[in-house]
Amino acid sequence: MYDAIVIGARCAGAATAMLLARKGHSVLLVDRATFPSEIPHGHFVHRHGPQRLADWGVLDAVLATGCPAVTSTITDFGDFPLEGTGIEADGVPLGLGPRRAQLDKVLIDAAVAAGAELREGFAVDDYLTADGAIGGVVGRGGDRERARIVVGADGRNSGLARRVAAPVAEQSPTLTCWYWSYWTGAPARGLELYLRERRVIFAFPTHAGMLAVFVGAPIGELAAARADIEAHVLATVDAVPDLSERVRAGERAERLLGAAQLPNFVRKPYGPGWALVGDAGCHKDPFLALGICDALRDAELLAGALDEGLSGRAPMDSALGGYERARNAATLPEFHSNVEMARLAPRPGPPEQYPLRAALRGNAEDTRGFYLAIQGMADPARFFDPANLRRIFAAAAA
Repeated sequence: MYDAIVIGARCAGAATAMLLARKGHSVLLVDRATFPSEIPHGHFVHRHGPQRLADWGVLDAVLATGCPAVTSTITDFGDFPLEGTGIEADGVPLGLGPRRAQLDKVLIDAAVAAGAELREGFAVDDYLTADGAIGGVVGRGGDRERARIVVGADGRNSGLARRVAAPVAEQSPTLTCWYWSYWTGAPARGLELYLRERRVIFAFPTHAGMLAVFVGAPIGELAAARADIEAHVLATVDAVPDLSERVRAGERAERLLGAAQLPNFVRKPYGPGWALVGDAGCHKDPFLALGICDALRDAELLAGALDEGLSGRAPMDSALGGYERARNAATLPEFHSNVEMARLAPRPGPPEQYPLRAALRGNAEDTRGFYLAIQGMADPARFFDPANLRRIFAAAAA
């Protein structure tokens, strides 16, 4: 009997297992895959994600895989490119784009080092129940393992969520389709975001000196994009001449990948004997690239709640209720804004951001402060204080 079985050893599950094991609990971490291995997902980590990796003592290990730290960014919403540089706080960068084979393996190794037991190639076929509660798992080979709590970190199509019929609290259908690949010989300029004619482009540096380029379009244009994926991607990139020049001067190093099943939902994340974390509990369109950083945050919230319940400091149901409230308070505002931005309106986001962006143009110090604030790396209230904004607008007018 384990304290916890975690299904899914990617970033959400491995982080949950690591944090629980560090608290002294017996944890079995299972996954049908073997590691290291890639998955066709986006992989930029920003906002509170890099700081959590640093706090857990694994950021250096991720960077040591050859993943570059990103401390600069360019955003262009169809108005102009607003470039910020030197964006780091206490040595923690704005972001990083590790391939999933490397990121997940670092977190798995940290979980194992903390005492979690890892079983790779373990596919969960069924669940053990007792008195209406989940009490363990049944592997494809018939292996049965019991635990006081079973955690589903098994992605948006979570088998555990399906088994327990986890209620959906918020939802929106798929809004976009995405294609991406990796180029060598294409210099990176940090994290780049461009909006063009109902298209969105993300670019960032990753391993082996490669530039990752992701292109999003409305889901209604999926059939047209599929007709010639490479032409679709390059035509979108061509709308940004500087990026197009770099990409076309380089060489595509890997095949084009795509994603078109991207529903937006927030599920109830717990019930008798079970809990959900990462995409299993909340899945969002990739527009704001919130998947990994939110998975890491929710792993920390869930591990804290499970520790309270497993240790007897609080009834498990009460502890997991606190997890749900904390997760919802953290994720719902961005969930809603992300859905709106994923609709790819001609001018996304709040209208007041455009005059502020214009006022920041050519002001390197305040642009850096702006990006630190919106990334949550500095106090947003201080930057967006009316007196500070008046100072920025006055300087721009002068």
